[in-house]
Amino acid sequence: MNQKIEKKPTIWKESPTFWILISVFLTLLGVTFLDALVEMEHIWSIKEEYGHGYILPIITLFLIWQKKDLIEKIEYKGSWLGVLVTILGFFLYYAGELSSILVIIQYAFVIVIFGIALSVLGTKIFKMIFVPLAMLFFMIPLPAFLLNNLSSQLQLISSKIGVAVIRLFDISVYLEGNVIDLGVYKLQVVEACSGLNYLFPLMTLAFISAYFFTGSLWKKTIIFLSSIPITILMNSFRIGAIGVTVEYWGPEMAEGVLHDFEGWAVFMSCIGILIAEMWVLAHIGKHKLPLREAFGLDFPALTPEDAQINYRKISKPFYVSLTVMIVVAISVFAMPEQIEIEPERKQFIEFPMTFQGLKGKKGYIEQNVLDTLKLTDYVMNDYLGEDGGFINLYSAYYSSQKKGASIHSPRSCIPGGGWRITSLAQHTVDGAVVGGKALKVNRLLIKKGGINQLVYYWFQQRSRVITNEYMMKWYLFLDSVNLHRTDGALIRLTTTLKPGQDISIADKRLEDFSRKIAPLIPEYVPGK
Repeated sequence: MNQKIEKKPTIWKESPTFWILISVFLTLLGVTFLDALVEMEHIWSIKEEYGHGYILPIITLFLIWQKKDLIEKIEYKGSWLGVLVTILGFFLYYAGELSSILVIIQYAFVIVIFGIALSVLGTKIFKMIFVPLAMLFFMIPLPAFLLNNLSSQLQLISSKIGVAVIRLFDISVYLEGNVIDLGVYKLQVVEACSGLNYLFPLMTLAFISAYFFTGSLWKKTIIFLSSIPITILMNSFRIGAIGVTVEYWGPEMAEGVLHDFEGWAVFMSCIGILIAEMWVLAHIGKHKLPLREAFGLDFPALTPEDAQINYRKISKPFYVSLTVMIVVAISVFAMPEQIEIEPERKQFIEFPMTFQGLKGKKGYIEQNVLDTLKLTDYVMNDYLGEDGGFINLYSAYYSSQKKGASIHSPRSCIPGGGWRITSLAQHTVDGAVVGGKALKVNRLLIKKGGINQLVYYWFQQRSRVITNEYMMKWYLFLDSVNLHRTDGALIRLTTTLKPGQDISIADKRLEDFSRKIAPLIPEYVPGK
């Protein structure tokens, strides 16, 4: 009688040579990207919204380890596509190095990790670990100008919903931008109250939850995207709750331990809502599952003791990617250090208070606002025009816009002061010349209550006048690469219209003022 011989299971393991080469690659990778990684860790340590960055690499490794029993059954077949992705990552690295913009280098770091994983593992295994690797993007801080704009918008949204919550308790309240006036106390929804310190961690947690959730793709998508409205609504509820407690128990409820506790309680509530949402989704559709089963947190099966072990061969794409890494690492040591140029200029404190018939009065910005703006120098003067109307000149100068410092656009900041933008267009000021070209400005008509103001503003960078916020960032990148400079300024002129006054009078006032200050600007905002 013939006996059937059971075939032993086959598993694949890495050879000592493989681990030596991987160690060399990771060492060179760490040394090459060291400055960008150190800066990223520094941001994690000082900004609550990015504090979760510390655990993301650990979570990524855990999620990959979860697939261990599946991965060890498949032979590595490196992909040449991985070499291309690795080269793309290093191309971004050089762009970041030449421009000294660290966020580009940080994104390049993750892309290089993608490339080396694909060149080592091949497409079949890479697809299995793609989502855990994609999670690494959540640890990279957003560029400063995007973060500032997002924060400003969230402050306004949270303020409006928070006021609606307060009014549910029949409390008289007035909203002016992001300042909630309760009469006895003014509650300012500052950057720290925008909800970003909840939004980014909750989005990351929702992404992980969607990954584990065993339902269909549309359910996973809802879980992830819902983290945004959940955060906004709960943060708004928190602001409203602070307003209510201040009304009944005093201003101390808006500060100290109670303020911090409310923040912690709101985040835990967000997590609770997310779990409840997954429970509901698990009970919708044909395949209904208990939440415990729908949330597929499994551990890899143990390797069979009698398994036949084969050692993986090192693929050619891996050797090529490693060679590219070595070449880049050598070039880093050979590349001269990129030193940013900060041109000489006059300080705004020297800006004339009296010139061409104008008389001015110096103004100041509060320290907490300066801490947010992170500017190098500024001027905030009020001038009396020839027609008896006042003109406010505000200019914020930045000697460098690399490490978290970035020009704030008035389009984001003006609504925070309670002003409503009723008109926005570009306008050319005849007779005003800056950098050899006619001055073109953004012209805004803004309104608050019964007060109307006309605003001209533009961005000035190295004799270049720019009216588009995103073009400003593009030129900032180009000039950083070509000129090693990221200095620049926002220049804003504001005048108030008298009741019933024709807008043409305000236009003439600002145009006359623009023509008078245009020759002075290069002394304080250097050109080429």
